[in-house]
Amino acid sequence: MNSIYNKTEEEIMDKVQAGFDGLTEEEADIRRLRDGYNELKEIKKKSIVKVFLSQFTDFLIIILLCAATISLFLKDIKSALVIVSVTVLNAVLGAVQHVKAEKSLESLRSLSSPTARVLRNGNKIEIPSREVVVGDILFLEAGDYISADGRIIENFSFQTNESSLTGESVSVVKSADKIAKSNVAINDRNNMVFTGTLGTYGRAVVVVTSIGMDTELGKIASLLEAAKVKKTPLQVTLDKFGKKLAAAIAALCALIFLLNVVRGYDMIESFMFAVALAVAAIPEALSSIVTIVLAIGTQKMAKENAIVRKLQAVESLGSVSVICSDKTGTLTQNKMVVEKIYLDSMLIDIENLEMKDTLQRKILEMSLLCNDAVTTEAQAIGDPTELALVHMGEYHKVDEDDIRKMHPRLSEVPFDSERKMMSTLNNINGEFVMITKGAVDVIIKRVSRIATKDGVKPILKNDLKDIEYTNRELSKEGLRVLAFCYKILPGNKVLSIEDESDLVFIGLGAMVDPPRKESKQAVEDCINAGIKPVMITGDHKITAAAIAKHIKIVRDDSEVIEGCELERLTDEQLKKRVGRISVYARVSPEHKIRIVKAWQDLGNVVAMTGDGVNDAPALKQADIGIAMGKVGTEVAKDASSMILTDDNFATIVKAISNGRSIYTNIKNAIKFLLSGNTAGILTVLYTSLVHLPLPFTAVHLLFINLLTDSLPAIALGLEPHSKDVMREKPRDIKKPMLTKSFIFNILTEGSIIAASTITAFYYGMNKGGAGLGSTMAFSVLALARLIHGFNCRSRLPIYKIGVFSNRYQWLALTAGSILLALVLAVRPLQKIFDVEHMVINELEVIIALACCPLLIIQMIKIIAFRIKNSARS
Repeated sequence: MNSIYNKTEEEIMDKVQAGFDGLTEEEADIRRLRDGYNELKEIKKKSIVKVFLSQFTDFLIIILLCAATISLFLKDIKSALVIVSVTVLNAVLGAVQHVKAEKSLESLRSLSSPTARVLRNGNKIEIPSREVVVGDILFLEAGDYISADGRIIENFSFQTNESSLTGESVSVVKSADKIAKSNVAINDRNNMVFTGTLGTYGRAVVVVTSIGMDTELGKIASLLEAAKVKKTPLQVTLDKFGKKLAAAIAALCALIFLLNVVRGYDMIESFMFAVALAVAAIPEALSSIVTIVLAIGTQKMAKENAIVRKLQAVESLGSVSVICSDKTGTLTQNKMVVEKIYLDSMLIDIENLEMKDTLQRKILEMSLLCNDAVTTEAQAIGDPTELALVHMGEYHKVDEDDIRKMHPRLSEVPFDSERKMMSTLNNINGEFVMITKGAVDVIIKRVSRIATKDGVKPILKNDLKDIEYTNRELSKEGLRVLAFCYKILPGNKVLSIEDESDLVFIGLGAMVDPPRKESKQAVEDCINAGIKPVMITGDHKITAAAIAKHIKIVRDDSEVIEGCELERLTDEQLKKRVGRISVYARVSPEHKIRIVKAWQDLGNVVAMTGDGVNDAPALKQADIGIAMGKVGTEVAKDASSMILTDDNFATIVKAISNGRSIYTNIKNAIKFLLSGNTAGILTVLYTSLVHLPLPFTAVHLLFINLLTDSLPAIALGLEPHSKDVMREKPRDIKKPMLTKSFIFNILTEGSIIAASTITAFYYGMNKGGAGLGSTMAFSVLALARLIHGFNCRSRLPIYKIGVFSNRYQWLALTAGSILLALVLAVRPLQKIFDVEHMVINELEVIIALACCPLLIIQMIKIIAFRIKNSARS
């Protein structure tokens, strides 16, 4: 039924096998059995159990479970229980986030009107919309939500608002005539109506051509189901890191195990040594820490009007290199506003209209009289264009109700798509005045006189040229222009089309869906941050280009392309051109997904903003979908990763800044965890190579990794955000987190901490044997790693960022130190954690050795900072 709009009414009725007198109940039942109910099918979702179990597929989690199994096999119950507890906690956290499931189809379903008026058995009846079938005759009028796709067979000035489907805010004027062209975009199928759109004016009789999943709304639901959820850059990085770490740990543990067996150590003791090494190497708290830092970041963003629905998407914001933004309601206000009035050869900004001027007041009052829109405190009802005229009156304190009561309407000729105008007859101060408004190109052919400040005069060729020139220039700016005329009739009468001639031209009204005030600055901030803003809209090319130029998304028209041109491009051709295109006009939902995919195929992280049903598939396809909270449909919200509660494009810039800062904080937390673990690995390796006893038990390392490490890592996630992040280019997702310099820093800092730990081990062994040596090595490693959190706050020396600027780091140090003190001092805990009692001077040595890495690493940073500064100068 793709060409249904190309057929005549008779051809359509033949196609759907129905008559103009509607279906019988029996025929409707047969069709319902064949086609099903008029509703959208639900996507089958994962069960909670499957979601929970899927959390255990992470490589690091698998390694931990292997370590727990080995510990259990060797009857080390304590280690096994602790490891399993950590993995289960991590799985619960992940499952809770995932269970906030996609409800896109449920929201799509709510868009369908609950009832519909149809012709059955020759009678007009009201039925539930889900019972509508193909071939039903549907009766529509202003205010109706349309319950099925259909072809108009009778039209009475019917108009619809299709912004939720196409993105256009202006009402679409409908027609019953067949369309000659083929492959016409949804926006231009003016003899069709679509599910989920709204009747705004007039009425129509429609034959239903598609229901349920076969409607345009249903196709969007199918696209939504097909759109794949992409992994975030951090997920990809951690997955790669997990695989590399797994291979490295397995190889290292096997090597150490074999080395100890060859040297004659007991096999079980060698196995325990290998397990200890594995536990030391694996950052057990990594997944939980990343989840917690992301969750804390989302809370901060929620306070700044950005609600994150998908936790892992937070850090994706920091990698965003392209924002594909819907125009209507996102960059613009989603309401028509009168900007300029042209009369008596003058172009006047709306705020400069003078109500004391007779001619200027006359055009304003006539725009309210020849107008069906109504506003109350609760709502605004009517065509967006007519509402714009009413709001113009309100701006100048002229109420439409007062004017209409003062000058009552006596007759009218409603607007229709053929005439492109409407007329009303009003009693104005005892005179019978016909007021006409409509398209400039039509009205101008019917005028014979022109109103000026000096009175009504015959219209001259120069006057007509000025009007046509003004219309062209305003249209180039993306403004929609209406002409206003009037004519004094000799008496009261029923108006007819024949009366719409010999008119007096009074002026033009130019209106637009204006950009949001914040959009221009937000776009500039995006460009400064190395982010490419792209406008995608269902609106006309001229309108889209004008708005884009105003907010500096484009410089010239070569960066603007229409959907029909895009249709002719292959995916490869689109990929070659996509970097040079900044505005896409007259696009369909399928086009939006192609654009997003083209950018993604070029290695970009793409954000897509939008508020309509038509945006939902692309929101889901994008790396991060951003929906508008106030005017956004529930479909768009549920398909998104993030929702803007203030519908402010500028909030996206804040969110990106937060995303970049959160990623930096996560990277610092990972550096902290890995450098600490490196210290543990090096210590274990050293003792193995020089034939010393085990410096730690598995419980020692789990205590450090899970408790004393977790607190500073979380504190690093709460590091205050720096404004400098928005002066940098987006992070390259192809660039791994573990760069050579990053790994070098981890190894260097880990080696310094390991040196202090080994020194403590030797000191304790010499003073009290292997038990005291193990206790002192454990204490130094735990405390040094707590203090090491200060080193990982920044690449800069700590005095440059403020020693006390992150109070959470001090709280982490205090809390971690208290936990360590309890383990060392409380006898029941001493037994659980295999530590020996120590005297004061031994504790003093521990504190001194734990502080040494901080001093050494800070000295290295100070020297590097000064060298870098001197090189710049």
